[in-house]
Amino acid sequence: MSDILVDKKSGLLTITFNRPDRKNSMTAAMYEVLVRTLSEAADDAQIRVVVLSGNEQSFSAGNDLGDFVTNPPNTADAPVWKFLRALSVFPKPVIAAVCGAAVGIGTTMLLHCDLVFVGDNAKFSLPFASLGVCPEGASTLLLPKLFGYQRAARALLMGEPFDAQFALEMGLANQVLPAAETLAFAQSEAAKLIAKPLFSVVETKRLMKMSERAAIEAQMSEETAVFGRMITAGAAKEAIAAFSEKRKPDFNEF
Repeated sequence: MSDILVDKKSGLLTITFNRPDRKNSMTAAMYEVLVRTLSEAADDAQIRVVVLSGNEQSFSAGNDLGDFVTNPPNTADAPVWKFLRALSVFPKPVIAAVCGAAVGIGTTMLLHCDLVFVGDNAKFSLPFASLGVCPEGASTLLLPKLFGYQRAARALLMGEPFDAQFALEMGLANQVLPAAETLAFAQSEAAKLIAKPLFSVVETKRLMKMSERAAIEAQMSEETAVFGRMITAGAAKEAIAAFSEKRKPDFNEF
């Protein structure tokens, strides 16, 4: 079965991360599918809204570290960067239904969604610094604006997890729901948008995002360049090795 499931019905495209045995951790191949799917959806007049989801236990545990070792995203055309750029400029509404773990890119991608509905079991974390790399997805720009600098610094520098209620209070989420109801609710909200004139919805989204588009592109470009240098450096290698060996990393040399 595919690691990315795509369901198209009545104007709604539901994209499901489908790697439950690995908590929906993402691989380069999955990002390639996502980029292609978003590109096709942008041009498909029958698609009016996109919903991103995982399952009730995990939205996405972030990048698959083993795949990162095999396919390090050290160039601007790496699949993960293409996915983030595609999501950031996607013209139609994107709704996320988030339950369980949302780690790394599982959280940063939400900054580019228009509506985010989270299960009461959602747990977010941004462990980039702990892994010897830097954040991505323009999160170093968008999260301080959303959370305030100090709260964003705690999330991005300390990597401390936060829960659904905090995400709601900080503006990352629109609403907290029982996990079992989250996807259905997101799809019901999508149906409300589908009933509206597509041009009105698309233009409203474009106008809301217009003032930040250049800044987001520039921030993503800088993050990508820095991440590309860091992912093959000693600290990241030690962090990934420690994770694989289930031990505490030793960063004394870094």
